[in-house]
This record gives sequence, C-alpha cells and structure tokens, in this order.
Amino acid sequence: MIAIIDYGMGNLRSVHKAFEAVGAQAQVTCDVDEILKADKVVLPGVGAMGPAMQKLQELKLVDPVRKVIEEGTPFLGICLGLQLLFDKSSEGGVSKGLGILEGHVERFIDLKVPHMGWNQVQVTPGGTELFAGFSSGENVYFCHSYYVKPKDASIAASITNYGIDFVSAIVQGQVWGVQFHPEKSQKAGLQILRNFAEIK
Repeated sequence: MIAIIDYGMGNLRSVHKAFEAVGAQAQVTCDVDEILKADKVVLPGVGAMGPAMQKLQELKLVDPVRKVIEEGTPFLGICLGLQLLFDKSSEGGVSKGLGILEGHVERFIDLKVPHMGWNQVQVTPGGTELFAGFSSGENVYFCHSYYVKPKDASIAASITNYGIDFVSAIVQGQVWGVQFHPEKSQKAGLQILRNFAEIK
C-alpha cells in the first residue's frame, strides 16, 4: 500500500489516479497509523513551504514523515513535497523545512516565473532506478517558481535547464523527490510512478 499524505496542499486526486493507472494500490490519508504502516509514502504538494509546514504540524504529521524516512520506507516527494525535504526556503521570508536533506530552496532570478509547462530532464547516473525505462531528455510537466539547491550535488537524480541548470529530481537512500509533476506528465510521468511503486 502506498500512502499519499493529505495535508490540504496537494494535487491528491490526480496523484492517486496516476498510481491506480499503473496498477499500484494507493490511498490518500492523513491518518498517522496508516502512514506509519504503509509500504511506501508519497508527499505531494502545491504552494509554499511555510504554510505547508504549518499544516503538517497542525495534523501532527512532521514526526511520522521523519520516522518513515528514518526507517527506510521508500519515500517520494512531489513538487513542494520535494522542497519540504530541505532545510529552508526563501519563499515568503525564510521558512524552515523538514531538514531531511541539507540545502535550501531559492527563487528563479531574472527569469519568468512560474516555470510552467513542458521541459526536459537529463537523468544523472544516480537517477537510474527512479527513471528506469525513461529516456534522458524526455519532457515532463513543471509548475514552480522556486527550486532546490542541495548542499551535496551528488544527490541530484536529474537536471533541467531553465535559464540555469537546476536539480529537478533527487535521490538519497530510499528518499526520492521530483520538482515536476509526474501525475501530469503523461506516459513519461506514469513510468516514474510505476518505478517508484516497484521499488523494494
């Protein structure tokens, strides 16, 4: 069972339907027990880090998220869900994230924002498991104004260019994150979700 965390800031129905489309059993939940016993956990998200962290704290979900990651449960952050894994964001003033990964979230400077629409991802050697069956250079769907800057560049699973090269996916142990929306990325995005669902 894949638990898709519902904290009021995610594109939950689309993510759930996308997992169903690849034959994966998933449920949308904010129940701590359901999240802790899930085989895999997905943290989607749309919006800014500050309000998202507040929602997670109100629902008492911060510690469960940290616990499943510490225990090695495969974990996928999508869009804001990726950004929340880092130390802090400059969006709306400095906001603290979950601090699972070292680094911060910054705004695109001197570029039209949001970065919205289809763009290519170049898969790094570290991204081969999540991107199995996915051709480097394929297009996926983005909608964001901020991007992650990991302290450790080696955790990048893919790179995308939008005026600058930025990290569009990460992997560290059993933690994955993507800045784009696989649930909106048609065949390529479904392949990524299928790969995550099949990770042991």
